[in-house]
Amino acid sequence: MSSRPVPHRTVAVVLAGGTGQRIGLEIPKQLLKIAGKPILEHTLHVFENAPDIDEVILLMTPAYVEDARRIVERAKLGKVTQVLAGGSTRSETTRIAIDAAAAGLGEGEDCNLLFHDAVRPLLSQRVVRECVESLERYQAVDVAIPSSDTVIVTRTHGNDGEFITEVPDRSRLRRGQTPQGFHLSTIRAAYERAAADPFFQATDDCSVVVKYLPHVPVHIVTGDDYNMKVTQPVDVFIADKLFQLASHAAPAQAGEAAYREQLAGKTMVVFGGSYGIGADISRIAEGFGARVFALGRSTTGTHVENLDHVEAALANAYAETGRIDYVVNTAGVLRVGRLDETDNETIREALDVNYLAPVNIARTSYKYLSETQGQLLLFTSSSYTRGRAEYSLYSSTKAAMVNLTQALADEWAEDGIRVNCVNPERTATPMRTRAFGQEPSASLLTSESVALTSLDVLVSEMTGHVIDVRKQDPTATPAQAAVESVPQQRSGFEAALASVLAQATEDREV
Repeated sequence: MSSRPVPHRTVAVVLAGGTGQRIGLEIPKQLLKIAGKPILEHTLHVFENAPDIDEVILLMTPAYVEDARRIVERAKLGKVTQVLAGGSTRSETTRIAIDAAAAGLGEGEDCNLLFHDAVRPLLSQRVVRECVESLERYQAVDVAIPSSDTVIVTRTHGNDGEFITEVPDRSRLRRGQTPQGFHLSTIRAAYERAAADPFFQATDDCSVVVKYLPHVPVHIVTGDDYNMKVTQPVDVFIADKLFQLASHAAPAQAGEAAYREQLAGKTMVVFGGSYGIGADISRIAEGFGARVFALGRSTTGTHVENLDHVEAALANAYAETGRIDYVVNTAGVLRVGRLDETDNETIREALDVNYLAPVNIARTSYKYLSETQGQLLLFTSSSYTRGRAEYSLYSSTKAAMVNLTQALADEWAEDGIRVNCVNPERTATPMRTRAFGQEPSASLLTSESVALTSLDVLVSEMTGHVIDVRKQDPTATPAQAAVESVPQQRSGFEAALASVLAQATEDREV
């Protein structure tokens, strides 16, 4: 336990010194793209969004420092203050980070350092928070999870191969992860002692403290199974699939003052604005000072599947206001039935409205949104995670919206255009009523609640995200459900798991 003054500042050190040779790549694996972004960018966003992190120092493979700086600049990662070349070994890289962090401190000052592998992009906010909280009491912290596998100790006997010599008690074994956290003064002292040892070698920083500062206890924070390290080829595949599934928690509600500040004087075009979610987005945004063009078949005669209508609607909004800041598409059709029993006209309608229309809206919106560095907001459904019987057309087009969102967010990042996708669970809208009839209102989201979350996304800096809007977390216990109204920051994988479970529940109920 620490009796020293508790540091008030926490610096995350992201270690990105790998070369990618282990998985047969020509570039470092931290630059490999998963879900439309480099792994490194995903990891940096974790700390950018962590309230407990004040600063980020990035240590990069020397030949790729400029690539890392471009990622930081493009992603507008304001907490990253230094991008430095890493050393030839893990311990040398740690020493560089220690010196960089110490250079910004005054005489007698200390800070917390959290060392994290760049190729662990699924780190949860809970783990970050608990590491920082533990450093208020302890000088050193590690993150670990119980071992679900039996671990054996072996020896090699000549040419006969390996043999078991010991089977340790699994209940005491843990698998180490990152972050590893320290008071800067503690990890610096450990490395100063290690420097005097001619036989020093280490692959992680906690082992240095354990060996050279044995009087310093290293506290354990329980990690997450999905805080995986992308090391082998199969890890790339798994991480990519997890990010494809991952829905992101909505940003915190902006509040009336923020809505008014962000929306007043702005121009918003809403396709599918006649009723339901689109109508509520239009009404609320207009109430906060936005100039809204709500378009729909029944009100303005606008057919989203007609490219001429889309082009004319956007051109008209631009001509009247001189700008377009937000483009929203909530239009969609839901036809339930077996594909082999579906006629050509119904298939064409589903593809035209649910897929080609968003593509054309996006393509036509580009020139307007690039002027204002605005945002395109699309909509998907919980059915996108897995195709469902009798929803083949709807589910597949909604899966396409997720891929379209991720691709456009990547394509248009340098133009400053944000692209996001809202994934509401079952919502009380006229489209749903036509498909399923009247349902208990308590089982459905209101279109207004989805509209408010959509506005929170529009006024945020998020891009490339699928935002999950849910009435209740199916993974929550009754006690947790009672406090679910309090906004929680969840990792993408946690939200993905909840989304999959919600879909399974919906499959049973529909």
